[in-house]
Amino acid sequence: MGVLSVKIKKNKELIMPTSEEIKKELDRENYKRKYTKVLRSTLFTLIVVAAVAVLVATIWMPVLQIYGSSMSPTLSEGEIVVSVKGGDFEAGDLVCFYIGNKLLVKRYIAGPGQWVDIDEEGNVFVDGALLDEPYVKEKAFGDCNIELPYQVPDNRMFCMGDHRESSLDSRNTAVGCISEDQVVGKIIFRVWPLTKMGAP
Repeated sequence: MGVLSVKIKKNKELIMPTSEEIKKELDRENYKRKYTKVLRSTLFTLIVVAAVAVLVATIWMPVLQIYGSSMSPTLSEGEIVVSVKGGDFEAGDLVCFYIGNKLLVKRYIAGPGQWVDIDEEGNVFVDGALLDEPYVKEKAFGDCNIELPYQVPDNRMFCMGDHRESSLDSRNTAVGCISEDQVVGKIIFRVWPLTKMGAP
């Protein structure tokens, strides 16, 4: 608390502060205390919110930036997307997963036990049925060195990029089918650029 000045006259008579001066000093001290309390509370709230955001982004909803052109035109280089961990995958879902220390995004084509076949024009068949792929602009056989038709092994996913000519994916043994422990999550939302914000 601040110290109120006590005036001493030459004849050593003490002049005590008035009640108004005391009230002003108390008000000033109370304001300082309230300001400090609000500041601490605000900083604490910001730290908690930031920590929760980091936990959510790391554990449940990883945020990823797209590199390369293997998913064009659906996703382009530099775009930022949000994924969700866990959940069942269906044909057409976008999956992000690790290959070594690289994070890749491809499209889920087929699951365990299903048969995948690709003809010379790049048409994809799953269990003998032609896959409807409106997201693919130009079909291509691509970099495929697996023996077709190919049966997806247990606990694995067969994934392909949308840019079929250049994508290195499950058609090639360098990537192969994806195991569950490689999967980071399912891409559900694009947050950047703002003009394309929404489901990819």
